[in-house]
Amino acid sequence: MENRVKGRIALVTGATSGIGRSCAVKLAALGADLVLAGRRETMLEEVAAHIRSAYGVRVLTLVLDVRDSFQVLDKLTHLPDEWKNIDILINNAGLALGTEKVFENQVEDIDAMVDTNVKGLLYVIKAVVPQMVARKAQGIVVNLGSVAGNTAYAGGAVYCGSKAAVRYISDGLRIDLVDTPIKVTNIEPGLVETEFSIVRYKGDKDKAKKVYTGIDPLTPDDIADTVAYICNMPQNVQIPEIVLTPTHQADAIYKHYEN
Repeated sequence: MENRVKGRIALVTGATSGIGRSCAVKLAALGADLVLAGRRETMLEEVAAHIRSAYGVRVLTLVLDVRDSFQVLDKLTHLPDEWKNIDILINNAGLALGTEKVFENQVEDIDAMVDTNVKGLLYVIKAVVPQMVARKAQGIVVNLGSVAGNTAYAGGAVYCGSKAAVRYISDGLRIDLVDTPIKVTNIEPGLVETEFSIVRYKGDKDKAKKVYTGIDPLTPDDIADTVAYICNMPQNVQIPEIVLTPTHQADAIYKHYEN
């Protein structure tokens, strides 16, 4: 397959671990130069060092909390000149917190999910997409949604709502960009074994492990392979939405666990 990614600049949010890290590595393997954004500076620099050593591409790191609108707009609109022309945006930063009933959710958990998954995604779009439009770039925006955005489930209403928002924001952005060369994809994974459940259960690794016990979950590399494939499609091909689940997962609710 022709390599349409080499030499392009890709911004990946939430790049310190999990899906974000894997996306950064896969795009680097195709020759993309990378702007890696994340909150954990040490981990961010470790990812960057690995990618520079393994693939020889340029990497710029940004310690960035997507929940902070001023920080996002300031850092992403004041990049060094050689990094300004972002062609690929991977909006990956996101999280789930808690499993309470929606009327029992902690206020701080509600704020963190909505501020990260919805507002943070919008802040990054606002900072990056205008420059794509201005230079008529053949750009692509890949938003990481979830099967939870299609089906609500018990104990996940706020998270499900935030990922439903990602779905419709993606659709709206695609409509708003229909007269440009910029493409928009919403990727909706099912169970992916990352730090996701550890974060959701606030550090309880035993509870997190049970989420994936008895089922063969997706890996971050599975999602990253899909992201790389989408970013490498011919310019006349747009994939608006793609759902990925493990073999024994039908949707956000129905799963089959082996004994």
